Amino acid sequence: MNEDFTTETFTNGQDALQRLSEITPHLIILDLNLPGVQGNEILSHIRSDARLKKVTVILATADHRQADSLQDQADFILLKPVSPIQLKQIASRVK
Repeated sequence: MNEDFTTETFTNGQDALQRLSEITPHLIILDLNLPGVQGNEILSHIRSDARLKKVTVILATADHRQADSLQDQADFILLKPVSPIQLKQIASRVK
């Protein structure tokens, strides 16, 4: 099965927050260690925004303790390293 996804990538947390004010994505893959605004702050913003509250969020992090502390807010947690194949498989499941 070939799944096609439209994606947007942001390497800065502030840019990601700005874009989230403009769109309502189906799925967010969120790195917890972003410059500008940390991923945990972005996750908190997503979960407190009525428009974004139901968006599926997959956390990607190398810090299992940080992931554990946020597991009640995330839909899935992936511990790095994460392969593109893993991301595609999970995205296909939540589609």
